[in-house]
Amino acid sequence: MADHPVPTSRARALVRGAYDVHIHVAPDVMERRIDDVTLAERFAEGGLAGFVLKSHYLATAERAAVVRRVTGVDVRGAITLNASVGGMNPIAVEIAGRGGATFAWLPTVDSANQRQCQAEAPEGAQPPMWARLQADLAAAGMAADPVAVLDDDGKVLDVTRQVLSLIAQHDMTLATGHLHQDESAAVIEAAVAEGVRRIVVTHPEFTSQRIGIERQRALAEQGALLERCFSTPYTGKVAWDVWLGNIRAVGPEHSVISSDLGQPFNPPVEDGLALAADRLLEYGFTEDEVHTMIVTNSRALVGAGA
Repeated sequence: MADHPVPTSRARALVRGAYDVHIHVAPDVMERRIDDVTLAERFAEGGLAGFVLKSHYLATAERAAVVRRVTGVDVRGAITLNASVGGMNPIAVEIAGRGGATFAWLPTVDSANQRQCQAEAPEGAQPPMWARLQADLAAAGMAADPVAVLDDDGKVLDVTRQVLSLIAQHDMTLATGHLHQDESAAVIEAAVAEGVRRIVVTHPEFTSQRIGIERQRALAEQGALLERCFSTPYTGKVAWDVWLGNIRAVGPEHSVISSDLGQPFNPPVEDGLALAADRLLEYGFTEDEVHTMIVTNSRALVGAGA
């Protein structure tokens, strides 16, 4: 594995009590750097509260329950509404909710926006690991139709509203996935109307999102937090100055920091939040601002309180 920076002791202390709300670890259908039980043990050693198990293809609530029992660390389960779970499938959301899932991601790798996105990856950017798997599925004749959340007129589909209603009933956190910014705005408005209490805009700087400052501010005004994934600039998908500048422009109080780590070529997952803290501090954010983004807001998103 490549050499990676090591967090400072100041940063490690600052992120104690935080949740990493976006990670990818084993077991999964792709190679991962670490397994969930070992990561939970390392989180405990570092004073981190827990993490949300994200998979693009598998629901993780039952798996999270086992890790919690084995380690005592507050690991949360989730579901991502891609083709492998039936897309915008209310039954899958209901079962995930009954199983204790905390997060529900709208479509990511199978979103219409991700499929249609023609954005060229910046030079030197590390391609997502799921891109190869998606290509393998397509080559084997298993490319599913894109998962829609809006109709052709831009209105929220009835099935989307049903999914949002179930997310609200189970008090889950809604994450917008890889939707287009126009889709995110429409869905967030509908989610608020359906009673969803916690909403996060998934990595707005990612190559298929590229959400501008004014739209980010508008989404924040709708009550959503903007998720700033450490891996997005770390892997060259966006410039650090853009990532950091967007946080400052929209306001730290409207941002939550996650790592989106777990890939074999990236830093240790347990270092992700502290590495992000070091970058933020170097850029001039105060310790209080960093604590708000990494600790306070991550705890709010998982419903853990102060």
